[in-house]
Amino acid sequence: MLPATKLVPARRILVTGGCGFLGSHLCEMLIAEGHDVLCVDNYFTGSRANVAHLLSHPRFELLRHDITFPLYVEVDEIYNLACPASPIHYQYDPVQTTKTSVIGAINMLGLGKRVKAKVFQASTSEVYGDPSVHPQEESYWGNVNPIGIRSCYDEGKRCAETLFFDYRRQHDMEIKVVRIFNTYGPRMRPDDGRVVSNFIVQALQGQDITIYGDGSQTRSFCYVDDLIRGFYAMMNTGKDVTGPINLGTPVESTMIELATEILSITGAKSRIVHMPLPQDDPRQRLPDIGKARAVLDWEPRVEMRTGLTRTVEYFDKLLKGELASGA
Repeated sequence: MLPATKLVPARRILVTGGCGFLGSHLCEMLIAEGHDVLCVDNYFTGSRANVAHLLSHPRFELLRHDITFPLYVEVDEIYNLACPASPIHYQYDPVQTTKTSVIGAINMLGLGKRVKAKVFQASTSEVYGDPSVHPQEESYWGNVNPIGIRSCYDEGKRCAETLFFDYRRQHDMEIKVVRIFNTYGPRMRPDDGRVVSNFIVQALQGQDITIYGDGSQTRSFCYVDDLIRGFYAMMNTGKDVTGPINLGTPVESTMIELATEILSITGAKSRIVHMPLPQDDPRQRLPDIGKARAVLDWEPRVEMRTGLTRTVEYFDKLLKGELASGA
């Protein structure tokens, strides 16, 4: 859990997708900061176990709800994190994924307009697609296939950003938009298909480490505590700060380097094997975080090996049955 910083007065805060990997960590931090939290989730990828330790807290409330349907509550702030974020999950029902991003954004913006709440949008580096600019800064418009198998997520998030800025221009709403680059840590699902969880689970189970393509493609990896700290810093900026702002680690790692590091931490003897590269898989992804540094005074603090070690410890306990799935 992140330490409390006591930056702002107590608020009534809605977190959509609050039972997910990121959402549960955010709920935890907001409670620690002294806020009242309404956690909303439809449990498609989120797990009640992720917030089980908060259920008895007097300032925490849990509601099962799908944000593609309107929600009528009274809150001061809204963090909109609801949407499956891993390819396996967002491609399972691509139409629903797009609806969650687009209709969900409309519903949360409509709620924010009614109750005069500031609204935070968890966008994604996927808006940059397979980038032709490296590293990616916020002014880059992206290189996205609008009809590919990843488009439900990529274009859904791009449309959500459009809606946020149109509500800002049309209704003078206070909005905050961040673009999340690859994030990892405890409470990731072991079956989410993301590279960090895949490699760790395979290593701990003595399976082959499967790398798609030749392994030279790069990503940046941000530990969850750093990201949530960035969310909170962004939400507590002045009204003129809207974003989008990149949040991620400005250090590239190849898939081979990541696999080698995880094998070193786990001590596994797994082989590295190569599989065909999925359609539209980006070759490289790296944030320019100049805006985050200048505007939020934010940058990642947790070293990659430290974060991976904590994540390996979590998955080791999970796979041994010492934790409920998603706890």
